[in-house]
Amino acid sequence: MATEQFGDIVIAPRVLEKIIAIATAKVEGVYSLENKSVSDSLSKRSLGRGVYLHTEEDGQVSVDIYLYLEYGVAVPSVAVAIQKAVKSAVYDMADVTLDAVNIHVVGIATEKSPKPDLKDLFNEDFLND
Repeated sequence: MATEQFGDIVIAPRVLEKIIAIATAKVEGVYSLENKSVSDSLSKRSLGRGVYLHTEEDGQVSVDIYLYLEYGVAVPSVAVAIQKAVKSAVYDMADVTLDAVNIHVVGIATEKSPKPDLKDLFNEDFLND
C-alpha cells in the first residue's frame, strides 16, 4: 500500500512533553511530576513540568521524567509501567520512537497528601472536556 505525502508534519517538543506528562500522570502509583530544580519552576525551560526532552544530532530522542510516587508502591514496577506507557503513548500519538525513558523518583508522597488532579498539573483547555 502506497502512502501519499501532502507535506511536512512538524510536532513541537512541547506537544511531546505534554503527551509524556499526561501518560506518566495516568500510571497507577504516580503522585505528581516535579521540576528538577527551583529555577526550572520559575523559567519556561521545562514546559512539561518535570519532563525534559532531549534530541541528539543523530536523531535519537530521549526523555528524563522527575516525579513523586505514592507511598507503598513498588518503585521499580511503577517505573517500568511509566516507561512502557510513555513509549507507547508517544509512538501511538506522534509516531516518534523514544530511545530512552529515564525515570527519576525524587520523593514519595505521604499517605495524607491529597493527590493533585490531572487538570491541576497542566493549564490546558482540552482537559476541561
